[in-house]
Amino acid sequence: MDLVVPTASFIAFIGDCTTAGTPLSPLEEAVCTATGPTGLGIIAVYSFLIAFILPLPSEVVLVPAETLRLGLSTNGNLVAIILVSGLGKAFGSLVAFHIGQEAKEYGPLVRWIKRSRFNLVEWSERKTVQLARKYGYVGLALALCVPFFPDTISIYAFTVLERDYYRFGAATFFGSAGRLVVTLGLASGTLALL
Repeated sequence: MDLVVPTASFIAFIGDCTTAGTPLSPLEEAVCTATGPTGLGIIAVYSFLIAFILPLPSEVVLVPAETLRLGLSTNGNLVAIILVSGLGKAFGSLVAFHIGQEAKEYGPLVRWIKRSRFNLVEWSERKTVQLARKYGYVGLALALCVPFFPDTISIYAFTVLERDYYRFGAATFFGSAGRLVVTLGLASGTLALL
């Protein structure tokens, strides 16, 4: 199956590639224009940061697939991006996991999540906890496969339930990589219909 999506069409599909006018614009723009091995490093750092601190879309890491200039085909670039982004998000999730373990002891993060005025946060926490209790780490991976949904809260909500760093890291890697593959599939299918 060919998952190559033309960059212009893909950018239109996921929306603007920048958070224009915000302090985060340069970071997102750096991801969207990433090239070469340094570009993969930028994607890794971005993915690391969005796992535990930045509520930005992870799907933008797919944008530079055609222009990455790694000496690979576009599909090869996509595989490299998915692996690097998945690893970056897994490491960022482990930082979140450590923070979550500390929150169990002190509770400020848990209290902050519960006091949030956004129903989306409450819904995300509730659904993630349900998935975690029912399906364990597979549930976390499945929750992270949902495209265009901020996963930082889901990661934090899951961290207060679990203790196994390795399984947590593996689940976030596979969930993050799965999310990008699902996004490519949705984009390819949607654009094929247009």
